[in-house]
Amino acid sequence: MAVKIRLKRVGAKKQPRYRIVVADARSPRDGRFIEEIGYYNPLSDPAEVKINEERARAWLAQGAQLTNTVRNLFIRASIVSVGAKGRG
Repeated sequence: MAVKIRLKRVGAKKQPRYRIVVADARSPRDGRFIEEIGYYNPLSDPAEVKINEERARAWLAQGAQLTNTVRNLFIRASIVSVGAKGRG
């Protein structure tokens, strides 16, 4: 099973908030997920990001792939290095 760490959109119209989730790659964006490991609020100044680093590293060690946006959030939080291709 291909597992991805990606964003799940929550929040009202024009007020996006996202949860960082681990999900099967075949699941829809806002559909089923395996585990929630954090959240991201792009509208606050500065953008608010909270990630359970221990769980994120555990999923990366098991082979979970990052989406581009989540990779950028993880780089900002120093969970993965700049040159990482999905693994920390």
